[in-house]
Amino acid sequence: MDQTGGGELALLSDRVLVNGTVTDVTLTGDGVVRWTEGGSQRCLEVDKEVLGFSTEGPRIKIRAVVEGAKICCPGSRGAPMRKTFVFEPQSEDLLRVWCQKLQDFIDSLGRPKRLFVFVNPFGGKKSASKIFLDDVKPLLEDANVEFTLQETKHQLHAKEVVQTLDLSKYDGIVCVSGDGVLVEVVNGLLEREDWNTAIKIPLGAVPAGTGNGMAKSLLDSVGHPCTAFNAILAIIRGKRCSLDVATISQGETRFFSVLTLAWGLVADIDIESEKYRWMGSARLDFYALQRIFHLRKYNGRISFVPAPGFEDYGEPSSHMGEFMGQEICNPSHDEPMKVQQGSYRGPTVALESLNWRKIDGPFVSVWLHNVTWGGENTKAAPDAKFSDGYLDLILVRNCPRLALLALMTELNNGNHVKSPHVLYFKVKAFVLEPGPRTDDATKEGIIDVDGEVLARGKATYKSDQKALMAYDKLQITVDQGLATVFTPL
Repeated sequence: MDQTGGGELALLSDRVLVNGTVTDVTLTGDGVVRWTEGGSQRCLEVDKEVLGFSTEGPRIKIRAVVEGAKICCPGSRGAPMRKTFVFEPQSEDLLRVWCQKLQDFIDSLGRPKRLFVFVNPFGGKKSASKIFLDDVKPLLEDANVEFTLQETKHQLHAKEVVQTLDLSKYDGIVCVSGDGVLVEVVNGLLEREDWNTAIKIPLGAVPAGTGNGMAKSLLDSVGHPCTAFNAILAIIRGKRCSLDVATISQGETRFFSVLTLAWGLVADIDIESEKYRWMGSARLDFYALQRIFHLRKYNGRISFVPAPGFEDYGEPSSHMGEFMGQEICNPSHDEPMKVQQGSYRGPTVALESLNWRKIDGPFVSVWLHNVTWGGENTKAAPDAKFSDGYLDLILVRNCPRLALLALMTELNNGNHVKSPHVLYFKVKAFVLEPGPRTDDATKEGIIDVDGEVLARGKATYKSDQKALMAYDKLQITVDQGLATVFTPL
């Protein structure tokens, strides 16, 4: 290897034709292509900026993403944009060498080469197909990533597909949708007999739905705007991080959550506002006002194992060991919905031996979060981490209506957790015992998990429809870092 003028080791350095001018071009050992053009020193970082390349006759076309007008390390910054750089080595042998060195470095980055892509054409504003064609497909092609496209046809279609998908053919699964398809994929993977290896396949979230909480959380963690372009770029780059998975159990019934569980105000707004879906995203704000000024409170109890540093929340509870061995049947089915033989059943934890504490209602809102953002404009749990082994609990018991309204306006920046009316702390395990409304014992509530109804109580919105679980006691445990997601640099 040679050394560049800056002292870096050079994998390759040669005189190359660039835009009609022969100049020195160097590929450094740390993956930076450097050259001089128009009297200015320019560079491309292969890891961060180069998607892929192709040859056309004697030329190499390097397809990259750069920030605005930025082509070198210093200078202006702006929205990322696609750009092609053309280099022409001075012989066929040198062309082959340049291609080999570039490909070797790209291969060393561990990027995905084959992806299975779900597109949900029905979610959100029904724009996922257009987002795929405009943003996702061009970047995948620029990066020479092969992909298999699957449009979802109905609810739970993605779950059905991944349960039998030959995962050995792919380096990752991408969901161009809201959060719902991603959650289906996680549940489908964990219901396979080979779940232990299946759940290790990296998952990618491209925002194209209503919530987009996972994509927002991943991109915002490094300060990137929540766009489909940024999301697919992160997937192509191939960096990964672990993700906690929460197991929600009721008897033999299981549901695997990666985002949020809500009961009370937040769940009522999320689910009941569907009757105003014609209003678009404004339905949430509109219905939130209705619910705040006609505020409901629910009787019930929560029990939890606090994370270190939060042991003073609640009061000691001694009865948890009794619950852990019980089976709660789901009255909406003839018998409990059994998990498949050999599938994942949740983390192995001796829950009865842990330090359980409890808080009794009534409650305005109980909200558990696995990631920071519940949606693109809802920073529900500002301290949440992707793989800390805990869920963030946001709890509101008593709160005047005007204070609650002010609190809700802070959801976009996370300052709601600073309110004296909010308890905010981390838990390792959790038991919810939902009860009826305080104003009418004949009316119960809704339990919402990852944007879908998990359980419907009596006299609730669409209470005639079946739900996966009963409106009864349920248990939540966390498996630290069980899943893997593509993450931005």
